[in-house]
Amino acid sequence: MEFCKSASQVSLGIVGLGAFGQLMAEHLAPHLTVLAHDPRPPEIVPAGVTMASLREACRCDLVVIAVPLAALAHVCREMAPLLMPGTLVVDVCSTKVEASAAMRAELPPYVDLVASHPMFGPQSILAGTRGLKLVLCPLRGRRAGRLAAFLRKHFGLKILIATPDEHDREAAFTQGLTHLIAHALLRMDELPGRITTRSFDLLKQAVDMVRHDAPGVRQAIESNPYAAQARSLFLAQLDAIRGELGAGSARPGMQIMRLP
Repeated sequence: MEFCKSASQVSLGIVGLGAFGQLMAEHLAPHLTVLAHDPRPPEIVPAGVTMASLREACRCDLVVIAVPLAALAHVCREMAPLLMPGTLVVDVCSTKVEASAAMRAELPPYVDLVASHPMFGPQSILAGTRGLKLVLCPLRGRRAGRLAAFLRKHFGLKILIATPDEHDREAAFTQGLTHLIAHALLRMDELPGRITTRSFDLLKQAVDMVRHDAPGVRQAIESNPYAAQARSLFLAQLDAIRGELGAGSARPGMQIMRLP
């Protein structure tokens, strides 16, 4: 596949038209011929996207699998006999070690494989794609560079090349801890919004970005093989700070304030 071809010459099959699949379809439809397959298609299909069978989607030049990590291996097994030799197959799961292993195990050797992780979602993309990060993990074949060039040219994305293990080691902290903190804050009473600092406003933005995550996103992030270690290190530091501050030693008669 040549990414320099015109949209009429290059076809993209998207398997899974959930929240991120739709987001991807909306942005790629102006550049490629987009077919999408989902057993439960959305009520409103993005403009320029044609709903198709799984076979039709798998016959495209480029196939992107946009399903939860828990469903990836099963979907790959369904796709395997339908893929054409030379097709480039890409996933968009949040963790890469497990996703990469599933694609290597379930997809035929005559297709090229690139594991990917867009480090953004529907909330963070509202201001545009330029400067946002996307990780590519080349697994099989030599076309990751062409894919990177296409994404840089048309969307201004910052492309990071890494192995699946390198990705998961870093994402366990940079993504895992962000979601951990944000979900903890979501469980608290309504946070103040008037007397705030800039840093607190940014923290609230992070909370809002994960507030409407699809159900499988948090599960996928926590399945990162390094996530438990990152959480343990973080919580150990919180315990150390609490000890330094003398937690539990509030002045007599002092009550925790609740916002109205």
